[in-house]
Amino acid sequence: MRKNFALQGLRLFLLLMFTLAGCTAPAAPATGGESAAVPTEKIKLSLWYNPPSGGETAVCWLDTSINPFNEQSETIMVEAVAQPNAWDATRTAIAGGGGPDIVTTPGPSFAYELAQAGQLVALDDLATIEGWAESFVPWALNLGKVGDKLYSLPAEQETLVLYYNKTLFEANGWTPPTTMDEMMALAETINAAGIIPFAQSNADWRPANEHYVGEFLNHVAGPQKVYEALTGKLAWDDPVFVQAISMLNDIQQKGWFMGGLDKYYTVPDSEASAAFGNGEAAMRMTGSWYLGGINDFFGEAAGNTNEWDAVPVPSMTGDAIFDIGIGSTWSINAASEHPEAAAEFLTYWFSPAVQGEILAKCGFSPAPVRLKADALTGIDPRAAKIFEAVGAASDAGNYGYTTWTFWPPKSGVYIYEEIEKVWAGDMTAEEYLAGLQKQFQEELAAGDIPPIPER
Repeated sequence: MRKNFALQGLRLFLLLMFTLAGCTAPAAPATGGESAAVPTEKIKLSLWYNPPSGGETAVCWLDTSINPFNEQSETIMVEAVAQPNAWDATRTAIAGGGGPDIVTTPGPSFAYELAQAGQLVALDDLATIEGWAESFVPWALNLGKVGDKLYSLPAEQETLVLYYNKTLFEANGWTPPTTMDEMMALAETINAAGIIPFAQSNADWRPANEHYVGEFLNHVAGPQKVYEALTGKLAWDDPVFVQAISMLNDIQQKGWFMGGLDKYYTVPDSEASAAFGNGEAAMRMTGSWYLGGINDFFGEAAGNTNEWDAVPVPSMTGDAIFDIGIGSTWSINAASEHPEAAAEFLTYWFSPAVQGEILAKCGFSPAPVRLKADALTGIDPRAAKIFEAVGAASDAGNYGYTTWTFWPPKSGVYIYEEIEKVWAGDMTAEEYLAGLQKQFQEELAAGDIPPIPER
């Protein structure tokens, strides 16, 4: 990460923009609550995370944030525990009345379900005490509400892009696509050359299915149509969405994702990334979170001479569209004995200074907080290019919606589970979308829809 952001590139997402001046949130934990009276022994808070999969970036955030907090806090000690399949382990433990003090989920819809089950602390009073509204972009903070109460804080503002093996492309004279038709034609050419078109798999994370469903809904039907459906003005089984799912299904039927459905379901993500880096695969459609580890598979670190680059996921019109979203949430376990101490740590974690450090040093997408310009140093030029392009697309209104952020929870699960029936030939695109419409209407009627930013 070697380059500062250009000023115009600092607006990472529409409404997920950074305010570069007047940031008032503290870098260190606020005082008050349990920390007012210094105990003889530090309060211990637990936090679970997926164990490292390799490379310095896997533990970078621990060194950049958790360890400094523990060193400077006189009252609190955060114990970060590597937990295989951390989300599944957390969900199971919480259901039994246990689990970590700090609860992290894969996105707002997952936190929504925990809150509905009474497993998270309502954060409204703590948010007032800690001044979280002064740090977070308002609409993003509202995503953590269930009814009129706040239960989660948004982390990892995200988008998705099309990464490509630049060295492979240049060697074959391929041009990165800008339209869906260009991408489909290029994938045909790449496949004919004996190269995997897309290094995609879901062996490590089944909900990865929804990444592609969401991208095709937004980039084939268009964000305006998605907005209309999310607000109940258009049905999900409209022909424009049928076209989108049919195009995605066509890719799977042709075996362009990792070489076939069998491999899509079984190849670990690390192997898919390795194939992408060494040129066995040409492209990878995934999120901005991938910037934190992509360099482990290219160049000297991976023992090859290849380089990567990225472009917007192609759209039907050729316009640069970036889907905005929140990649994870942080909450406080209802079973925690120290909610005030946990809130103090969250204030530290989500402070602009710490989030800026995580972005600059680890390459991870920061939370939607108001970062100072001087925190955004040392950024890889390719990452900066992505952010700058997102800013331009945001200004033009060309932003879409990630499924795990803006769809209600049951519809979100339906999206990534039932699409596999389409790929297996057991369900048509029309039937799949009719089922989604039925599920979505039930949640819409119940008021279980996350806040949708107006276009």
